[in-house]
Amino acid sequence: MPDLHDLEVLLRSPVPLIVIETREERRVIQLFMRVLVLHRKPLYRWSITEGLRRLDKDFGAQTHTRKPEELLGQIRSTRQAGIYLLSDFHPYVDDPLHVRLIKDIALAYEDVAHTLVFISHALDVPAEIQWLTARFDLAVPTRRQLGDIVAAEARDWSKKNTGRAVQSSQRMLDRLVDNLVGLPVTDAKRLARGAIEDDGAITESDLPGVMKTKFRLIGQDGVLAYEFDTAQFAEVGGLDKLKSWLGVRKAIFQGQSGADGLDLPKGIMLLGVQGCGKSLAAKAVAGAWGTPLLRLDFGSLYNKYHGETERNLRESLRQAEAMAPCVLWIDEIEKGVSVDSSDSGVSRRLLGSLLTWMAENRSRVFIVATANDIEALPPELLRKGRLDEIFFVDLPDEDTRREILEIHLSKRKVKANGIDLVSCAAACEGFSGAEIEQAVVSALYSAHACKKALNAQTVMDEIGRTRPLSVVMSERIAGLRAWARERTVPAN
Repeated sequence: MPDLHDLEVLLRSPVPLIVIETREERRVIQLFMRVLVLHRKPLYRWSITEGLRRLDKDFGAQTHTRKPEELLGQIRSTRQAGIYLLSDFHPYVDDPLHVRLIKDIALAYEDVAHTLVFISHALDVPAEIQWLTARFDLAVPTRRQLGDIVAAEARDWSKKNTGRAVQSSQRMLDRLVDNLVGLPVTDAKRLARGAIEDDGAITESDLPGVMKTKFRLIGQDGVLAYEFDTAQFAEVGGLDKLKSWLGVRKAIFQGQSGADGLDLPKGIMLLGVQGCGKSLAAKAVAGAWGTPLLRLDFGSLYNKYHGETERNLRESLRQAEAMAPCVLWIDEIEKGVSVDSSDSGVSRRLLGSLLTWMAENRSRVFIVATANDIEALPPELLRKGRLDEIFFVDLPDEDTRREILEIHLSKRKVKANGIDLVSCAAACEGFSGAEIEQAVVSALYSAHACKKALNAQTVMDEIGRTRPLSVVMSERIAGLRAWARERTVPAN
């Protein structure tokens, strides 16, 4: 097992302090018990509730060592080398006395080779002892091991339910394993058990709950947002070329067989006029592919402290990899990577970190980047190879406008039979999808106020009262459309 080998190597090296950030405390203790066969040192475990207890021999707990300073003082004065597992020590590493005692123990390693192992969900190592510290990460289970975990949970459920077999298909089992990748053993068991428990089946409806829980487990304090409501392409008017492009790549991204030699899709850029459906299309990609949608807002990355902004980006990308397969929606990407001489190089470093990750990423994280201001986008990001394609989401044509009207009327349970959608679609030339939706909403309010059913005239009246963005900012939008004509692929 890689955990056992790596821990043996670490314990053979002259490292006095080890940090293990995990929720699987019992697994860590079991691992150290196995390592003791090769290391002839006593093994102790400490907690604030029990004090110090020797694990390799059946000795009682030393309750007088419950306080951290008493524990560290005793370790410092002990002349026999030992390994000390310190559970949940993170609240006490800010105390100068504790830091000094830890440092004294570590600096005396050549004389008495004590090893302090800090086990916690998270621990920030003080600068004074960072150079004496190594971190050890528990290996997460492989896909094969996750498959065995799911199978074991299915057998347990069957035993408890008079031999009934868990209902599923190989495809759904593979999807569940995909969604468990990146989780530790304990969490993977719990989520697999939860998917089976209610109805004795693993179905499509189980996966969203699994992914939501997984996201909370791996990144609840990060800057990524989990978008719980993802749209289907049926809710998106037009964008036929984009839909076709994504349909061709769906099976490859989902890891279905027969795709040997094909590169995984990396992602797309959606440029276009505001309100024309870029955000809705980003949500629909995740909905159509059956994957979770993570939203990264570059504005939330920024931190006033040096280096923290870049760290936030790295942590967000790490969380996205752990959630794979997933769609990573980077909204208004130009706001984060446009080079600004007044930000002390932060945007340049962010761009460099993002480009490096895009070049090296091998996980199934599909990027959908949306942007409004093409002039603010750096050329490095637009170069082919960074992303698979750049689509331009233009103002909808007449057929698409009619389709958008039908969609929004249907969403509001309004029958379109008695409404002349052809005339309405012609009347709203130059409207974006968002402006068409708002015209429908306003028309419904007007009809409600007059206590009458919605008709074509009411919709036409609201269309006539609207001044679309293509009129208000005609020069800017004309320039954007001219720029995109030869540089991008039309989404519709």
